[in-house]
Amino acid sequence: MGAGTFVNERPLTETRKTSTGPGRTVDMPLLVTVVALIVFGLIMMFSASWDYSLIHFLSPMYMFERQVMWLALGLVAAFLLSHFDYHHWRKLSILAMAVTILLLIGVILFSDVRLGAKRNICPAGSCQPSELAKLVLILYLSVWLYAKQQVLHQVSFGLIPLGVILGIVGGLIYLQPDLSAAATVLMMGGLLFFLAGADLKQIIFMLTAAVIAGWIVVQVSPTGHERVAEFLAGLKDPTQASYHIQRSFEAIVNGGWFGVGIGRAQSKLTGLPVPPTDSIFAVIIEELGLVGALFLVGLYALLIWRGFVIARRAPDMLGTLLATGLVSWIGLEASVNMAVIVGLLPFAGNALPFVSAGGSNLIATLAAIGILMNISRQRGEATNEEEWRSYGASVDLRGWNRRRRVSRPRRTPRLEE
Repeated sequence: MGAGTFVNERPLTETRKTSTGPGRTVDMPLLVTVVALIVFGLIMMFSASWDYSLIHFLSPMYMFERQVMWLALGLVAAFLLSHFDYHHWRKLSILAMAVTILLLIGVILFSDVRLGAKRNICPAGSCQPSELAKLVLILYLSVWLYAKQQVLHQVSFGLIPLGVILGIVGGLIYLQPDLSAAATVLMMGGLLFFLAGADLKQIIFMLTAAVIAGWIVVQVSPTGHERVAEFLAGLKDPTQASYHIQRSFEAIVNGGWFGVGIGRAQSKLTGLPVPPTDSIFAVIIEELGLVGALFLVGLYALLIWRGFVIARRAPDMLGTLLATGLVSWIGLEASVNMAVIVGLLPFAGNALPFVSAGGSNLIATLAAIGILMNISRQRGEATNEEEWRSYGASVDLRGWNRRRRVSRPRRTPRLEE
């Protein structure tokens, strides 16, 4: 069936009735899931950080108190953004991207080296523009792809500009160096490009270029080469894995099915690296066992599912791209962090959303939730049916209804109330 044909004897350019502006209340399933993640994260973060805080900051409450402060700021940001019409990002995305690029340049030029990298722009730390860059990139690319959706199949209007955008942002992050954040930026860019309707040839070319670029980075970067070598050695023999992963395995074995109890983990006291941040999932498994870990995974699954529901019900393609990108980013961060701890991926510094200590990631994640909330509250519908869900080669977010999983041009049924 061609793109210009009728579906149900009605043209794709038909105009439907609209009712613009906020029309729904807060998405309660999403809100309850986020609250559960925040409460769970605070409990586990305090359990994982009290000894670390006492040793490094001379106060067992230091990291927890700072986390509560960042949480308060993040909740304010989420509340404000939930009432800020996401369509305004069409005017603000360029400014937001320009400010983000300036911050990334500032990190490289003026930041101090800490643990072999330049990532914090604030003297006290916890101000990492790379976390902001992930959020802003999703906003910028969603707006840009939405505006260029009719010409994305042209390389000069689609793939080349996208490569420039991702190259600038990802390159500045790589120079810090922050390999995991740079990889996240590239993956999110590729995902949004795919969802916006890029043709198959461009997708294949982009994947090929990404694989080649990744191989080059691993070869020329001492950090990347070391992490991949340790990962491959660990796959062959767990006893040859990196010290970090070996200690994580120790915590997992100690936890068993039901864990040793909150606050009773031993690995965080005997050498598990940075338990409040990168290794907090290992602490969760040791203290709550496999059951507790599966509970956390279930919360993330609910969050991702709800985000896709919001994307499906969004009033226009911009809302769909934003919601899909934001919730996919949160899910990607969580998946990478947990997969690293159980030895399924090379070591990466991705935070565990809502759980890991750190202000930048927490505020950025809560800001993303605020934007998701705003999209869920919007009831207005696009007047042009051809714009609606114009996924030329995208995965159908409604795969559970037994329709074709890869979408084709068609009229989308009326939104659920």
